[in-house]
Amino acid sequence: MSTGTALATDPHVVSCTLAPRFEAVRTAREFARSTLQGWGLGELFDDVSLVASELVTNALRHALGAVEPARLPAQPGPHQAPDAMLPIRISLVHRAPQVVCAVSDPSSAGPVAREADFVAESGRGLHLVDSFSRSWGWHPLAGAGKVVWALFEAAPATCPDNLGLHRRSA
Repeated sequence: MSTGTALATDPHVVSCTLAPRFEAVRTAREFARSTLQGWGLGELFDDVSLVASELVTNALRHALGAVEPARLPAQPGPHQAPDAMLPIRISLVHRAPQVVCAVSDPSSAGPVAREADFVAESGRGLHLVDSFSRSWGWHPLAGAGKVVWALFEAAPATCPDNLGLHRRSA
């Protein structure tokens, strides 16, 4: 698994540090699954998983620049500082009825949604984030880096069909 440590001082605010490797996308999905199930919010998994995958993929592709993540070591070498791996972190926050999925990375450059090109192999990630979350945005971090976040609405337990409650309304 390409995870560092999972942090949980508040059971409704959890984070996982991801190694800068493409396998981190799978780790982010597994982290989202176990966290949402632990909160009793498994019905959000499909949407949160898709958005988490897109945000982590964007962090790997764009935040690491010309470095190819698949070639980076999973652990720092003996002469490298632990933070030399350019950490990417996924965090999930649950404040009923909302869940926020946030991915931080070392790049200060904000995400830019491209014009939708449905023939291209890439470039639709932020459109998917926009479609599957209630809202999304980003903020620079002090010093360097940024966090990109997406907000989801959990369906109230009293709603029998749960249709459309965590989707953006048109």
